[in-house]
Amino acid sequence: MLDRYGYTPWRRRLLDGLLDALRRLRTAGCARAYIDGSFITAKEQPGDFDACWDAEGVDFDLVDDRLLTFDSGRATQKAAFLGELFIADSRADPQGTLFRDFFQTDRDGGRKGIIVIDLKGLP
Repeated sequence: MLDRYGYTPWRRRLLDGLLDALRRLRTAGCARAYIDGSFITAKEQPGDFDACWDAEGVDFDLVDDRLLTFDSGRATQKAAFLGELFIADSRADPQGTLFRDFFQTDRDGGRKGIIVIDLKGLP
């Protein structure tokens, strides 16, 4: 993962923040996360990362409060982890699209790929 997504100092900082958040989610019982946005492209200077995570099996009492804070612009999450992390089965838009599906749709409504991470395999 480091070679593929952490190949510049900034990307490495983003990746460190993402991994920190994912490890915290794994501790709470999360098994899977989905990554989207410019971070998973070849863009050298993505602004942040966008992620969502499966809530199935998660003990919400163990989830870091910052991962459940959806303040304006997700400022709390961005300050802590340098990106945004949503619950995969929560609504992403007024039409009720779930984040997992929203992440797989481009701005023109076409389908696109995302990265699925098995959190059990994280170091």
